[in-house]
Amino acid sequence: MPRVERGAGAERVAEEIRRRAEREAESTTELLSALVQIPSPTGEEERIVNHLGELLTEAGFDQVRVDGLGNLIGRIGGGPGTLAVDAHIDTVGPGERDQWDCDPFCGDVEDGWLLGRGSVDQKGGAAAMVTAGRILKSLSYDGPYTVWFTFTIMEEDCDGLCWKYLIEEEKLVPDYAVITEPTNMGVYRGQRGRMEMDVSFRGVSAHGSAPERGDNAVYKAARGALAVEELHERLTGGKPGAQVPGGDPFLGRGSVAVTQIGSSGPSLCAVPDAAAFHLDRRLTWGETPESALEEVRSALGEGAGVDVPVYDRPSYRGTRYPQEMVFPTWKTEEDHPLVSAGAETYRRLYGDPARLGKWTFSTNGVAICGRAGIPTVGFGPGDETFAHAPNERTAVSDLVRAPAFYALLPYVLGERAP
Repeated sequence: MPRVERGAGAERVAEEIRRRAEREAESTTELLSALVQIPSPTGEEERIVNHLGELLTEAGFDQVRVDGLGNLIGRIGGGPGTLAVDAHIDTVGPGERDQWDCDPFCGDVEDGWLLGRGSVDQKGGAAAMVTAGRILKSLSYDGPYTVWFTFTIMEEDCDGLCWKYLIEEEKLVPDYAVITEPTNMGVYRGQRGRMEMDVSFRGVSAHGSAPERGDNAVYKAARGALAVEELHERLTGGKPGAQVPGGDPFLGRGSVAVTQIGSSGPSLCAVPDAAAFHLDRRLTWGETPESALEEVRSALGEGAGVDVPVYDRPSYRGTRYPQEMVFPTWKTEEDHPLVSAGAETYRRLYGDPARLGKWTFSTNGVAICGRAGIPTVGFGPGDETFAHAPNERTAVSDLVRAPAFYALLPYVLGERAP
């Protein structure tokens, strides 16, 4: 393979990378199909980590290792600057199988789509990263950026925990980061944060034949759930899609939803003496966990216990790294050099201006940018509307464009390096 020198013409480098990504299209598709066929729910990622590790080694990555939590890390180059490209490789479960038109882990290609759980969220990004690494190695990349490819775990349960570990324990603190979650081939630069809350109610049990003798905890929880619904309407302005003042011009407004509810008591013939529900609170710019907690406590009044749960599930390696279920809001300003470099990378590859946007859902950016303040953008294959849904799929055409973007970005950043 011919070597592309650091000082080569920018357009020639882009054209060469685009050609190589096109030549790799079939292998990228086959790789994603193989990844989809390896179930990897949170906590069970060891098999896919091992498979990807073998692929990185075969591709000639300069370093391949697994950290203490279980994240897979590959390095290319040795420049003084650092760029991280991240994909989480765990997935949610398939859900009800009868809602799928195919086996959730089939990895089949039909009519230009690759099907199966994780194809969008977000093994497509992982497959594209492997191809991007192969392209960089084939070009003997030796630019001013060390490129770290991270294949991270446990994101679906606790987004950002993997990167909190990488930053705090592995001391991997890149100058810039790219998240390969699905962006429908746009350059994304932020998302709302989120936090989880457990709300509990206590009652007094009595026989179901004389409920007036007790104090029904379910009724308290039901009234509390309706109060949360009213709080959501105050936060969002009421009607779905309504244009209301407040919030952040880019990220929009915060929201809150009851996502699970349950109760317990002595028997099904007894008034329940305990009830609880779980809240998903999305935080926009300027909102804090403290202010969100106070809003919920004020809406529910006395008698409701409101707590932030702690995630303490061990990784597949048995490592525990507990953290509160709080995930900070983040955004990288539109005029930031990284956003500019991402837009320029897209323009050089495809001639059109990049579409800038944001995610609706949450990503590892909550730790990379939200906690650590590392400038971050997103670019990934697929449409996020297919994430967590039955018949999840990603466009095969995206598996050509994404690797080219990841391979060219270090060159574009390198031109701007001091």
